[in-house]
Amino acid sequence: MYGIGIRRVATAMVTASAATLLMTACQPGGTPAGAGSSPSGAPVKPAASTSTSASPSTPSTPSTPAASATSGSPAHTTTPSTGAKACGLPDLKASMYQAAVRPDGTGTGAAIVEFTNVSGKACTVQGYPTVAGAGNGSPAKNRPLTVTTTGGASTVKVAAGGKAWTKLTFVQVQGEADGYCKSGATPASYPTLVVGVPGAGAHQVALTDGVIAECDDKVTVTALSAAKPS
Repeated sequence: MYGIGIRRVATAMVTASAATLLMTACQPGGTPAGAGSSPSGAPVKPAASTSTSASPSTPSTPSTPAASATSGSPAHTTTPSTGAKACGLPDLKASMYQAAVRPDGTGTGAAIVEFTNVSGKACTVQGYPTVAGAGNGSPAKNRPLTVTTTGGASTVKVAAGGKAWTKLTFVQVQGEADGYCKSGATPASYPTLVVGVPGAGAHQVALTDGVIAECDDKVTVTALSAAKPS
């Protein structure tokens, strides 16, 4: 009887333990026993999902402050101011004489035109003059010459009483007496020239010795310069 009682008690304990395990295994959500709690008994938060979207997001590009942005083109530059106004027609007095260096021949060959600032204040000139022959010395009978420019042009500041120059080189007349042109054209002669300065009007000027004799109505002109040509 004693042994039977012990076996009944043991059987009852086994049955109770099995029922407890069965109830734990059947918790809501089907979570296995012990999977939803930490050793301390606190609930364990489910791990975050590691799946990614089918279309990866485009990384954002930091915006560049406008002040630090640079242009792909070089900065535009301007000619420094000379602090003087451009010369006008009454500011300049023109004179002309034969150049020391000129083409071989019997005509004028080359001449230097000198502009003196008579305004009493500094002013500026820039560029290449125009040239016309004044028939019979009359500007009304101008015969424009075809101008070829040479050298670079820059702004020239002419002090009060200062000078600027340009050199005119002609197609030279050949031979004696009236001479001849290599091209077959008839030589031309002018008592005066009309020399136009950009922005400073047209100046009628005569050689200090003789007249202008040239061929083909062509002239090569240097830019106005602060350096006296030869």
